[in-house]
Amino acid sequence: MKITIVMGFFLPVPALAGGATEKIWLRLAGLMTAAGHDVTVVSRRWPGLPDHETSGRLTHLRLPGMGHTRSLPCNLMLDLLWGLRVARALPPGDIVVCNTVSLPAWLRRVKPAAGRVAVVLGRMPKGQNRVYGNVDLVLATSEAVATKARAENPRLADRILVFPNPIDWPLHAGAAAQAAAGGTLTIGYVGRIHPEKGLEQLLDAAVALVARPGLPPWRLVLTGPVSVAQGGGGEAYRDALVARYAQSLGSRVTFEAPVFDAGLLARRYGELDIFCYPSLAAQGEGLSIAPIEAMAAGAVPVVSRLDCYRDLLVPGENGCQFDQTRPEATAELAEILAGLLADPARRHALARRAQATARHHDYAATADLLLGAFAALTKPRAAR
Repeated sequence: MKITIVMGFFLPVPALAGGATEKIWLRLAGLMTAAGHDVTVVSRRWPGLPDHETSGRLTHLRLPGMGHTRSLPCNLMLDLLWGLRVARALPPGDIVVCNTVSLPAWLRRVKPAAGRVAVVLGRMPKGQNRVYGNVDLVLATSEAVATKARAENPRLADRILVFPNPIDWPLHAGAAAQAAAGGTLTIGYVGRIHPEKGLEQLLDAAVALVARPGLPPWRLVLTGPVSVAQGGGGEAYRDALVARYAQSLGSRVTFEAPVFDAGLLARRYGELDIFCYPSLAAQGEGLSIAPIEAMAAGAVPVVSRLDCYRDLLVPGENGCQFDQTRPEATAELAEILAGLLADPARRHALARRAQATARHHDYAATADLLLGAFAALTKPRAAR
């Protein structure tokens, strides 16, 4: 098959400036070429990367893109402009995978030679499925996303495939084996430093932990992009958090720059005993890759009660959840963290089961799932 993968307008491929989606689809592209398919990845032009690059069966086509903004309407307009630019440059093919919003709505009509259209729903949909009547395949990153897509457009029901975000299982499991034992316990967060991620609840819970007697030594490390251009809440937001919690947490909390190297990031996960992802984005999260990577690296996941995590977590079996909507959310989160810090046997048991769960998200299985779906799409109609 000839497969084209279209990325968004504001990050490069390879993921030199971050981006879980960019990292995931480049790895999947490599597995698809290894299986004998020709793959073209369309992404944003970036300093130091050639506009056109071919290595074996993999081709990179890089076009002028734009920076991410704080405004959703503005970003949607930029997405539309990006789609128009991409449509003109798309090569003929069998399948085109769209990690964009507007392009899949009209691509089949304006450029049928590009191939059958698959759209990736990496975040909770916000009505766009109503205009996806001509899309051939909807790739939903969790059952919660699939359910919302069906509600928005029931006609898509038989075209939706739940496509869990994959991870490099051997890399992250190896990082877990290398993690040092003993010493100060580490609670970590990896993701965008943005208000929708619930970091204030996590920091407030950390303040409550300071007052808890009898806990072993612990620290909190927040790692991720801050700038708006990379999807963060901006330097002013980060600086406000630092100022607000400096007196009560002091050296217990550190903010770290994002890590884009896959091996270094895996080692960062491997240093964590507890991974907390307290997202508030009930209308945003599709199923974040960070908790899965952390689980593979041996950390106990603690997440908010969002529908997307039902595919990943059984509370009390392979991790913990708290209800981020309740007035007592901070106290509940603090209680969970304190219990994990104080009970190493329970912490280690949860971590082992979490790691076993994460193993099912390895890249190889996901690539096979996608290639099977793509092959079915490219069969003659009678055969389908």
